[in-house]
Amino acid sequence: MRILFVCVGNSCRSQMAEGIAKFHGHDAASAGTHPANNISTNAITVLENMGIDTTGMKPKNLTLFDVADFDLIISMGCGVECPSIKLDDDWQLEDPVGQSITVFEETAREIQRRILELQ
Repeated sequence: MRILFVCVGNSCRSQMAEGIAKFHGHDAASAGTHPANNISTNAITVLENMGIDTTGMKPKNLTLFDVADFDLIISMGCGVECPSIKLDDDWQLEDPVGQSITVFEETAREIQRRILELQ
């Protein structure tokens, strides 16, 4: 299954979702409507602690992708509005940006739980 995870900054939740989905065998990507300059260091730490390779991960703009190439497009939450694309689901996950590593770990566990339900 080819999955695109979308959020605003593409620095936390969607990046973790991309990494976790790939780790579980999905062809996944992530993007933001207004991408940040860098991925959150807490997101990188959590992924690496899960044994997920973060090499080459960086925030990407949604405009770089052809949404027709994806089987499933999932919004991570926080009111992402993409009038030009159809979102298949909105996971409505609270943005952990600026919060503790524990919050990032909890968010990653919830993302992983949801990704495993997709299989």
